[in-house]
Amino acid sequence: MKRIVVFASGSGTNAENLIKYFNESPIGSVVLVLTNNPQAKVLDRCKILKVSALSFNRIAIYERQDVLDILKAAQPDLIVLAGFLWKFPENILHQFPNKVINIHPALLPKYGGKGMYGNFVHEAVVANKEVETGITIHYVNEHYDEGAVIFQAKCDVTPSDTSETVASKIHELEMEHFPKVVEKILLSQPQ
Repeated sequence: MKRIVVFASGSGTNAENLIKYFNESPIGSVVLVLTNNPQAKVLDRCKILKVSALSFNRIAIYERQDVLDILKAAQPDLIVLAGFLWKFPENILHQFPNKVINIHPALLPKYGGKGMYGNFVHEAVVANKEVETGITIHYVNEHYDEGAVIFQAKCDVTPSDTSETVASKIHELEMEHFPKVVEKILLSQPQ
C-alpha cells in the first residue's frame, strides 16, 4: 500500500478529495496531512475523516529539520502539495527526489511564480481576456511552479466569466483529475 502525505494551507478541498478517493483505493492512502496554518480548515476536515494532521511553523520547516523528520518517519511514496502556499524546501526535495508534486490553478508556464495562487491567478486570467485556462499537475523543484509538467486539463474562459466563475471551473477540474493523476503516479513507481 503506497503512502501519501499531503501539504495544504487553506480549506483543504483537494486534500479531502484525495483522502476520500484513496479510502476506496487498493493502491494507496493518505497517511498524514501537514499544514503551515494552525487555523486551516483542512485540520477540521482531517479530524472528521480520521486522518492524522499536524500544523507547523516556519522554523520547523526552514530552520530546523522537524518537518523533514516527520516525513522520514511517515515514509511517503508521494508528497502532494494541494494548495500549499510556501516555497517547498530544498532539503526535503533532495531527501525525496521525484516524489513531490503540486497542483496549480492555471496552464503553466502561464500565471505561475511567487504570489500566483488562488484568486490572484483567476483574476489575472480574466483581466488578460484569456480564452482558456486550466490546471497543471507538476513535479516540484527549487523554483515556484517550474518543475516538469505531469498533466494539464483545460477549460474555456468566456467573455462573461468572472474570477469566481473561473475558480468554479478550475475546482471542477481539480476534483475530477487530481486523484486519478496521483494514482497513476503511484502505479508507475517501482514496487
